[in-house]
Amino acid sequence: MLDHISITVSDIARAAPFWDAVMGALLVPCVLRSERQLGYGLRNRAEDDSHSYLSIFESRGPGLVPDNRHWCFRAPSRPAVDDFHAAGLAHGGNCDGPPGLRGDYHPAYYAAFLRDLDGNRIEAVYHRQPES
Repeated sequence: MLDHISITVSDIARAAPFWDAVMGALLVPCVLRSERQLGYGLRNRAEDDSHSYLSIFESRGPGLVPDNRHWCFRAPSRPAVDDFHAAGLAHGGNCDGPPGLRGDYHPAYYAAFLRDLDGNRIEAVYHRQPES
């Protein structure tokens, strides 16, 4: 169900040993490390969408501001991404990115973004090329 998740921490250097330990215990490798971000697992691609990925960002605001919270759900098709977006808008959500290709991730990355009633950022994604 989950494709990828992003969470926020107040201090990435302080958080890194904890996340390295708990993800290591689950045999999930750290694949990205920078001053403001950690990444664990594997990102999906058009030819292989069977993975999950966790991003941990340092908050951009003073204290712990949950500014990078993000949940992405796998969709079974591009039309399902469109339906996800339309249903969210119809039930009080706000558009945070209309359905479409996001080629900066990979050429087939088709996604839509919404903010729920409490401001949480959610996404639906389909990774594969459409069947012809």
